[in-house]
Amino acid sequence: MVVFSGNKETATPNDAMSSSDSAEDDFRKPALPITNLNLGKTIHSLNALQQEFPEVIPLNVGGTFFTTRLSTLRRYEDTMLAAMFSGRHRIPCDAEGRFFIDRDGAYFGDILNFLRAGELPARERVRAVHREAQYYSIGPLLASLEEVQPLTGERVRQAFLDLMPYYKENLERILEIAKLRAIQRKARFAKLKICVYKEEMPVTPYERPLFNSLRFERSESEAKLFEHHCEVDVSFGPWEAVADVYDLLHCIVSDLATRGISADHQCIGVCDKHLINHYYCKRPIYEFKITWW
Repeated sequence: MVVFSGNKETATPNDAMSSSDSAEDDFRKPALPITNLNLGKTIHSLNALQQEFPEVIPLNVGGTFFTTRLSTLRRYEDTMLAAMFSGRHRIPCDAEGRFFIDRDGAYFGDILNFLRAGELPARERVRAVHREAQYYSIGPLLASLEEVQPLTGERVRQAFLDLMPYYKENLERILEIAKLRAIQRKARFAKLKICVYKEEMPVTPYERPLFNSLRFERSESEAKLFEHHCEVDVSFGPWEAVADVYDLLHCIVSDLATRGISADHQCIGVCDKHLINHYYCKRPIYEFKITWW
């Protein structure tokens, strides 16, 4: 009897180890470098997107034409003009090929004069050029303009007004009341009573020695005895500064004038409200006449 036996292939431990070693060898083999065929094209396309400029730049700023050097526009790196003409941004051109900036060009010449030679504008143009310098983010020009009149005076004036509680709110209230009264009375003007006082506790000169000091330092209980509101439309004060009542009145009239509002004022007396014992309020009261047309 002939018996046929089949040879069965079985994995031996040695075979398993050799298979594992082969896989590890494959894993340890250095990876083939992957060549990005599009990388060069991408860099080339990015370079192509950057706008190139000639050395002499023709400009159209809101319909006003200028010509300047590219280096002038790039004088200060952290400005809008330097960024616009850096090549990273596309600037449209008009029909004549001038680079177009959609901005009023009335004061752009002053901007260029500063970039060229550090020249500052005449006093009557300082405020407007300052606004343009803010738009174009020209820090050196802003710093220079803020050191000349009238901006220097305005900074000093604002330092005083910052001590004044609710100054801007009170200006708005003056306009609201004056407008409402003029409309109600169908009148060309309206009159308001405004109290302007510097000292925290208004007293007459002969009463002054009765307080603790010339700065009117007093206890909390004493302060409550003198708390009151004058019967007026708006009150300004108190404040601690060398500037006096007439300085604040000038600020009020000037700020109303910048908004096209004509205002006249005159002192019509004092509050004269009884406080306690023989003390009376001596805050001055002014009549303001607001004319609308």
